[in-house]
This record gives sequence, structure tokens and C-alpha cells, in this order.
Amino acid sequence: MSEQQPHPQALHQSVLLREVVSALNPIDDATYLDATFGNGGYSRAILDAANCRVVAIDRDPDAVERGQGMVAEYDGRFSLSEGCFSDMRGLVGADTGLDGAAFDLGVCSTQLDQPERGFSFRFDGPLDMRMSKSGDSAADIVMQMGERDLAQILWEYGEEKASRRIAKAIIRARDTDPITTTGQLAAIIQTVMPAKRPGQIDPATRSFQALRIYINRELDELADGLVAAEAMLRPGGILAVVSFHSLEDRIVKRFLASRSQIASRPSRHLPIPDGPAPSFELLTRKAIIPDASEASDNARARSAKLRIARRTSAPAQGATAQHGGTQ
Repeated sequence: MSEQQPHPQALHQSVLLREVVSALNPIDDATYLDATFGNGGYSRAILDAANCRVVAIDRDPDAVERGQGMVAEYDGRFSLSEGCFSDMRGLVGADTGLDGAAFDLGVCSTQLDQPERGFSFRFDGPLDMRMSKSGDSAADIVMQMGERDLAQILWEYGEEKASRRIAKAIIRARDTDPITTTGQLAAIIQTVMPAKRPGQIDPATRSFQALRIYINRELDELADGLVAAEAMLRPGGILAVVSFHSLEDRIVKRFLASRSQIASRPSRHLPIPDGPAPSFELLTRKAIIPDASEASDNARARSAKLRIARRTSAPAQGATAQHGGTQ
């Protein structure tokens, strides 16, 4: 990523950008959260839509460094904090009321395109995958974890049907040589998987996804982040979440269903059940997906789903059940 680029988001196409900004409907003097700054696509579009304020968060120190130009450019209307969005109340201020919050989940294209970050098997680089550049790396997990636990990670976070076979191959390979690069791991996986056919994903895709999600605690972060956003959104505030795989979307869908009481009241013709008043009103019963043009222009958009809800005046319901994973 070249820091000379005036608009870094040009290298990372923000998925469903028009739909997200339309849902937030920015107005003057309001405050919006970009929970996953990345290269600033959502933040810039929101700031340009109204004379409002955007508070942004990213756990990647490189993204925070890239965003400093925008902090100066928007002179008091934009701030950017380094950290996890699950800690938004601490980073932004627990008393800060939000008029909207946008989440663009998953990994940033810039991270994928940097071999030294180790997110992708398209390039041979260190087997890292840490969004925050701290804690255990993918190499640490692959080299230290037992076969059974490793298989569980691949199954649970990658939905990899061949998880046991792949885990066994990794254990066998590491007994001979340390596994330290993305190329090594991808090659090991490919030795026990059928060759890729036209139109199929690479055999290593699900395993790399699983390790990345586990290392960065992405599903727990999402569950906690939704609860935090519920607490900070003002009545009428909009929550817009773009997810990229079924594990993420399932958490968002279930959260909004429980908070809007759709889970216990599947038909509007049924009476409202006992329990807490709904803290969200669904604005879309079905997820919004990219149109054919965006899906064609941006490969990352093809699996994207956007869910939108409006905060009611009911009290936040607080902690919610986690996704049930091993993290």
C-alpha cells in the first residue's frame, strides 16, 4: 500500500458503500461510527454526505497510520482510534451517543495484498494473520496446537469438511520442518485435498479463513461489538453490518432477530411475547446483496450481505450469548 495515495480506499473498494450510506442517511451535527476503518471508504463517504462527525476504529496499526491524513483533512470532524470495536465504549467514550454505526467485517483487501501480513496464500510470506500485529500468529497455532484442537478450529471456523485430514497432514509436516510461511501451509493442505477444478475455491481457502478467525477472535469480537453498538446508539440510530461469510451473518441475523423479537414472534400477526421491549426494528427482513455490477467489479463483494436495523427507545438488553465457539 503506497502512503502517497491521497485516497487509500481507491485500492480497497468498500462493499455496498452506496447502500450503507443510504441506510445511515447522514445529517448535519450527527455522530456516526465506522467500526472497521480499513482504508476509510465508509468514513469518507459519510463525512462527505453531511456536516457530521465520524468516530472510527481499527485494530490494525497500519490502518490507523494510513488514516492520519483524513484526521487532518476533516479538521475536527473525524477521529480514529486503534483497538477492537468490541471496546468502542472505552475507545470512543461510553457517553457518546451514536446516530449510526457501520461494520464492514472480515479482512481488508490491503491486508490481503501485503505478503508480509500473511493473510493470503496468493503470496508466500510469513504465516502471521494477526490484525493487531500482537499475540499468537498463525505459525504459532499451527506449530503448537494439538491435532484434535487444530481440526476443531478448521471445522468450526472454516466449515472445512476435511479438517481432520488437513490437521493430520499439518502435524506430520511440522515433525519434519517448522511451518513458518503461507506457501508452506498451502502446499501441505493441497497434498491431501483434491485438485482445484475450474470455478472452485482453492483447497486452502477454508483453512486460512479458519485460522484467521480464530487468531483474531473475530466471532466473539462481532458478538461483543453488536452489544456495544446497541448500548451506544441513540433512539432512531441505524446499525448497518456487512458480513462476508455464513458464520458472521448468522451472528448478526440472530442478534437482530432476538433484539427485534422476530425470533419469538415469526409473524407480525402473532401477539408480542413477554420479555424485554425490542431494542431494534428491522429495516430489512432479508439481507441486501450487491447488484450484478458490483459483484462483477469487486470479487470481495460476491459473498457480502448487508443487514440494517433501527434502534428503538427501549433500553439496551446488554450481554448476549456468544456464538458458542472454542475461542
